[in-house]
Amino acid sequence: MIQPTDQAPSKGGDFDCIVIGAGIAGASVAAELAQKMSVVLIERESQPGYHTTGRSAALYTVAYGPPVIRALTRASGAFFHTPQSPYLSDPLLSPRGVVFVARADQAQAMAALKSELGDAVDPLDASDVSRMVPLLRQGYGAAGLFDKTASDIDVHALHQHYLRAFKAAGGRLVARADVTAISQNNAWIVDTKGGRFTSAVIVNAAGAWADEIATLAGVAPRGLTPKQRTAMIIAPPANVTPDSWPMVVDVEEQFYLKPDAGKLLISPADAEPSAPCDAQPDELWVAHCVDRIERAFDLSVRRIENKWAGLRSFLPSGCPLAAYDDQAVGFFWLAGQGGYGIQTAPALARAAAALVQGDPIPQDMADEGVTAASLCVDPSVNVTEQVAS
Repeated sequence: MIQPTDQAPSKGGDFDCIVIGAGIAGASVAAELAQKMSVVLIERESQPGYHTTGRSAALYTVAYGPPVIRALTRASGAFFHTPQSPYLSDPLLSPRGVVFVARADQAQAMAALKSELGDAVDPLDASDVSRMVPLLRQGYGAAGLFDKTASDIDVHALHQHYLRAFKAAGGRLVARADVTAISQNNAWIVDTKGGRFTSAVIVNAAGAWADEIATLAGVAPRGLTPKQRTAMIIAPPANVTPDSWPMVVDVEEQFYLKPDAGKLLISPADAEPSAPCDAQPDELWVAHCVDRIERAFDLSVRRIENKWAGLRSFLPSGCPLAAYDDQAVGFFWLAGQGGYGIQTAPALARAAAALVQGDPIPQDMADEGVTAASLCVDPSVNVTEQVAS
């Protein structure tokens, strides 16, 4: 595991770029930028990825999400399937598949989802659902959809790849560096508990705290809403090995169940608005989860082996933002990835790095439909006007 290079106070320096937040968004864009710029990556916690990245049950799928998410996911596919990295010894993806399941009374929701996803999924009848998801209660699944493209992502390996690539390119990671003040005097000045840093460019990749970072910098917040998601690990029924099962998602996203290292990862798929925080599981949502899972599956949850919560952050548009702020020179937003930050990280990092440096979106990504305008909340803003110098 990559260790921070600095954890003592009173250390700082001048850089071409300061990236705030060392989750998957910050680590990946920092690794890309460090190929051509001097970059410092600052993290408020003692280790990168403590919050959302470290709590993600990520899945790679090109089947769903807003159009820009699907484009970014497609553009990330080459890296996920054949990563050219000296820091990865095992595949990043493991085949999983996803079954969206509906009760008879959810037929309308199933029809709407089928219309939305189109040919990206295969329709399933009740017998197909029972065969593919043997743990479902008899008669529960009236219909389903199967996304055969879905794969589990090794989130830790992906994150470590970017941190190691960043370090190899000469980047500097500083942990325990909570930002205390940001000012501008020709250059940006970022004061942290780990020292003072200056640069021409700030990349705001602070996740749930991105609006707070903007406010510190005197930049108007973008209306980011962190939403909490609860998850837990339970044991499967005795003598059952679930590893080869697909992930199962309620068609109205009332729950999901996913095999995880011989256990079952379950969630009520909650999305309660939250202040930026060290999210903790709410016992009410834990109870909702157990109730929904027991109603759908032939199992009894007698013990929860582990439980946690994470924050997924959304902009009003529902789409990620990767663009310079049009009112603050040198302040670049990389925020609002929602629940798609892991599966889009390779492409979003490359796109953001290009835009930070005033370059066009790489052609292979443009071919998949990724454009600068699609990554800007206000498409009328010229996102390539500002160039890091």
